[in-house]
Amino acid sequence: MSKSISDDEARKKAIFDAMSPRRQKFIQKKGYENWNPFEEPKDPIDIRKDGTNRTTQMLIGEFLQSKKSKEYSSAYQRGVIEMAVGIINNDDRFIGMYEFAIWHQNLLKKETLL
Repeated sequence: MSKSISDDEARKKAIFDAMSPRRQKFIQKKGYENWNPFEEPKDPIDIRKDGTNRTTQMLIGEFLQSKKSKEYSSAYQRGVIEMAVGIINNDDRFIGMYEFAIWHQNLLKKETLL
């Protein structure tokens, strides 16, 4: 196991040595021992999915295709996009709007107005 650690250290040093002096200075300022050139990249935000394993774009596309009238305003479309992004990001503002809309729809059904 120590061989693998020394191999990683050797690779790390080789990467560091191949860098420009300016970049090396930046790494040293942050701390060479904390620097990990082998770190996996983070997932981009657009890969986030909801409970149904759909991305924001998939949700928006499916919703807009499900509308009987294919004609809707750009304001309507922007609202759909904002809600989808807000819900995927679990933003309290959009969760509140969503829950209010469900509550209001149930209230209308209960009072037979819908």
